[in-house]
Amino acid sequence: MRVVIVGATGNVGTSLLDSLSDDDHEVVAVARRRPLRQLPHAEFVAADIVTADLVELFRGADAVVHLAWLIQPGRDASLTRRVNVDGSERLLEAAVEARVPLLVYASSVGAYSPGPKDRLVDESWPTEGIATSFYARHKAAVERLLDRLEREQPELRVVRMRPALIFKRSAATEIRRLFAGPLLPGVLLRRGLIPFVPDVARLRFQAAHSLDVGDAYRRAIVSGDARGAYNLAGDPPIGSSELTELFDAKPLRLPAALLRGAAALAYRSRLTPTEPGWVDMALSVPLMDSVRAREELGWVPKHSSIEALRELLEGLRAGADAPTPPLARGTTGPARVRELLTGVGGRP
Repeated sequence: MRVVIVGATGNVGTSLLDSLSDDDHEVVAVARRRPLRQLPHAEFVAADIVTADLVELFRGADAVVHLAWLIQPGRDASLTRRVNVDGSERLLEAAVEARVPLLVYASSVGAYSPGPKDRLVDESWPTEGIATSFYARHKAAVERLLDRLEREQPELRVVRMRPALIFKRSAATEIRRLFAGPLLPGVLLRRGLIPFVPDVARLRFQAAHSLDVGDAYRRAIVSGDARGAYNLAGDPPIGSSELTELFDAKPLRLPAALLRGAAALAYRSRLTPTEPGWVDMALSVPLMDSVRAREELGWVPKHSSIEALRELLEGLRAGADAPTPPLARGTTGPARVRELLTGVGGRP
């Protein structure tokens, strides 16, 4: 198979490349910036989904995987929408014109409307997003584009992956830069050094290891009949009790409004790049049932959600990275000075 992966050098893209490496595929890895080293088992093509000729890039492909997405700069709403929504629309149109038979899209738990935290929901839960989160609004907007695409192009097989939070050690530098910012000292994340973790009603979330997510994408590509949406989440859901055990800390009961207020203040003060809509999304999205992926794709995660989170924390403490621009420490500059000079959350 000829597989074109758009957004191939980030957290999930590198895991998908790793997952496909044992198969006999012709893989084209597409990203805006060239990796620091040659990608194994893949041809690299530099392209931007907003401006590149995607039709020619996709001609002859048996599958296109759409992973390209901007989380930062969260302070530039026009840029993030131009890439996330308008760029996705260009990509879908190019896939149709190039007659690609399979499109695999990286949706998210963030596409879901508010839902329960005391039970699991399947893929039929509404995908209207969370109104106060630009990330969720963009994911929901692309879901609507895919709805239209499926109505108008029934011969095109469309797969929507909806993963939980995705962690691995080598993505630690990128995740810190996108969500915590340059002021977070990794040493504070050591077990026993944080005395309290927030115990907030509805602050329960799911996680999956990036390599497990990459394996799910590979299974969707090679299955021959995968179609529709698939939730991807490891077990167990993570809440206050799991966090207190992980950090050897005590739970501190807090109202949700205080947590959101603190996030909003830190964002306005440019102490972190994370706008408060991320807190709204964390408190609102439902817990997902991954039975469909397990039954139809044969997907069995090798890592628990706790193991995935623990690996990320170890990577944050060590400053772990990988030799691609989204994941590399060099992207942040010495002592993270590049993040500070360009504004926390003020650049992609």
